[in-house]
Amino acid sequence: MNKNNVRLISNPVILQNLCTMRDKSTSSQDVRIATRKITRCLLYEAAKNLPLVDKEIATPIATFTTKTIDSDINLIISPILRAGLIFTDEAIDILPQACIRHIGMYRDEKTLKPIWYYNKVPMEAKNPEKCYIYITDPMLATGNSLLEAIKLYADKGIPVKNIKCICIIAAPEGIERIQKAYPDIEIITAAIDDGLNDKGYIIPGMGDAGDRIFNT
Repeated sequence: MNKNNVRLISNPVILQNLCTMRDKSTSSQDVRIATRKITRCLLYEAAKNLPLVDKEIATPIATFTTKTIDSDINLIISPILRAGLIFTDEAIDILPQACIRHIGMYRDEKTLKPIWYYNKVPMEAKNPEKCYIYITDPMLATGNSLLEAIKLYADKGIPVKNIKCICIIAAPEGIERIQKAYPDIEIITAAIDDGLNDKGYIIPGMGDAGDRIFNT
């Protein structure tokens, strides 16, 4: 694992909410609340790569030049359905200029390979150098689904340095699989767990994130 390209974000707020969402006795409602609090922290960290420009504004007191996010970029938040949906509301609040592009995949429980069923990503990327992509999925387990999502954007000519993978809990096996294919991609996560069991679930993890978030 290349630790230089894995940004582990840890603070008391994240740790408290990780404790809540992992606990099997936590209700789905409280899992959702805890997950949203963590995703907000992770999205703030991810946004550090966005380019800034100078802008002159007038406050009630004076006119001055300040910094703001370049409005000439194409910012895309790509949640992997269904669990990745939990990032959407927080992302829109923090980055209202972002476009949401859903990616639908489910995991074959026998092969652990992703199976596509939905794709709202445009066929071509205009000005790929100015595209910034945040792919979101609460759990990075085998890495197979995330790898497919990264490839979807990288194949459009978007620089890998502009693509961020944001997850709450990651397994070393998944991180290594992503880095083997895309060594320069950055993974932003709140926890790196011990590994995977024989069914491809993260240990200790939180169980099936989609089931626990959506009470299914």
